[in-house]
Amino acid sequence: MKEEKVILVNEKDEQIGLMEKIEAHQKALLHRAFSVFVFNNQNELMIQRRAMSKYHSPGLWTNTCCSHQRENESNVEAGMRRLEEEMGFTTPLKDSISFIYKAPFDNGLTEHEFDHILIGNFDGVPNLNPEEVEDWKWVGLEEIKTDMQKHPGIYTEWFKIIFQKYYSHINP
Repeated sequence: MKEEKVILVNEKDEQIGLMEKIEAHQKALLHRAFSVFVFNNQNELMIQRRAMSKYHSPGLWTNTCCSHQRENESNVEAGMRRLEEEMGFTTPLKDSISFIYKAPFDNGLTEHEFDHILIGNFDGVPNLNPEEVEDWKWVGLEEIKTDMQKHPGIYTEWFKIIFQKYYSHINP
């Protein structure tokens, strides 16, 4: 499989280059990314547990899905593509907030991302890709906030950051 490239950006989210994903994470270079938050009609967030085969953060709970845009791909196009690849469904998405964060991992890799949160609604059951996702569930935002404080080690580092940014955005 061809190595995926990420879009290197400056602090204004302007493209300044392309680089293989693993190299960008090894060098902690700022790159464009997106995080999808899918809600049901009870305003619960669909979260997933990452597959144990993932090269970092295996088995941890995180947002509905996330990844990196490809060159010339919009945030929404990228989010819908990855939602289908990981969770086995699509739904309309819309841009929400964006921000820069940096999260180092024990394996020497670092997520340094200009992240775009995309929001969607869905009331069905996902068709999980087992290479990406081990489990999923619907959870209320207050329940996630409380559980993250009690059990921070079961969530991905980036989800703790982006959840707080989103939660603060909708509860100013």
